[in-house]
Amino acid sequence: MFVRKFTLRDFRSWDAVTIEPGPGITLFLGPNGHGKTNLLEALGYLATLSSHRVSSDAPLIRAGAPTAQVGAVVVNHGRELSIDVEINDGKTNRARMNTSPVRRPREILGVLRGVLFAPEDLSLVRGDPGERRRFLDELLSTRIPRMAAVRADYDKVLRQRSALLKTAGGALRRGSRSEDGVSALATLDVWDGHLAIHGAELLASRMRLVAELGPHVAESYARIAPESRPASIAYRSSLGASMPVELTDPDHQWVREDVELLEASFLNELAQARPREIDRGVCLVGPHRDDLELRLGDQPAKGFASHGESWSFALSLRLAAFELLRSDGTDPVLMLDDVFAELDRKRRRALATVAADAEQVLITAAVAEDIPEELHATRFAVEAVDRPDGRTSTLR
Repeated sequence: MFVRKFTLRDFRSWDAVTIEPGPGITLFLGPNGHGKTNLLEALGYLATLSSHRVSSDAPLIRAGAPTAQVGAVVVNHGRELSIDVEINDGKTNRARMNTSPVRRPREILGVLRGVLFAPEDLSLVRGDPGERRRFLDELLSTRIPRMAAVRADYDKVLRQRSALLKTAGGALRRGSRSEDGVSALATLDVWDGHLAIHGAELLASRMRLVAELGPHVAESYARIAPESRPASIAYRSSLGASMPVELTDPDHQWVREDVELLEASFLNELAQARPREIDRGVCLVGPHRDDLELRLGDQPAKGFASHGESWSFALSLRLAAFELLRSDGTDPVLMLDDVFAELDRKRRRALATVAADAEQVLITAAVAEDIPEELHATRFAVEAVDRPDGRTSTLR
């Protein structure tokens, strides 16, 4: 898979640009703050419908512009597909595939498969569980696009159920039998059922993903840091004792009945947690409370890994994602955002080995000396000028 052409309009510092990178290695070279990262961020957005730098879409729109637009022509096994997204602030985004509008932007997921490694990835090791859940869900939606809809349905039910818990909890604390409080308690069972249905499917898919990803993580880490302790990953679910033990085996062969078993376990844990949930007004059980555990030897990486080990683990997670997507039969686009400057010579060499074998690699760097000599790239220079309406990036 490779991007034959991509176009940005009013995306961050770019007012309008069209780039035709082609297969192989393409390097975007320029000073920090001149807009290199914005190019990879835009492609990453097409692949995941989210930015690796910010949690909302508003910063992606160029100052003074009503919308931002990102589009690409993707070639996969000789077949071309074009996708584009219109990013709106405060309104629903719109997307098209082969110039035809789609009902929801998430319908373009899977057209562009990409793995983006950036300095922000250190938070995968040192950050909150939400960072690791996001890593899993983005990879999951890339491999199985319909899982984006499952996650959206789960989030919708979670918001509704959380609102009911707050209403019920408030009524009980006031000693009130208000109509709203009684109604909230009466309908919690219904929302428990919906949460368990969507949550069980999301949970099963994440657990299968982690089982497949685990060997790739261990192998990548051993290659990058052979002198370090062995790396491993495991899924930690908030179902606790309600989780069927047999489903935690990495070698477990999943069947449809396992999802039904998880749904029943989910409902059991919700029933036990309800008093605490009503008291606190939050949902304490479900995939939104889970974590991806990263371990070095017998210790958790978070809090025990050195700076170098943390970088190695973050890099291993991305390389593992790349290898897993590749095992599906298509090389994903590999995007490396100013990461060679963060790595020592050994880690640079390990990353360069993977990059040299990928169908398409897009790299950003501030200075050419950061790029390993064995990576022969087509180069584009990125420059920015300050204008009255803001900083504008250009390509030459």
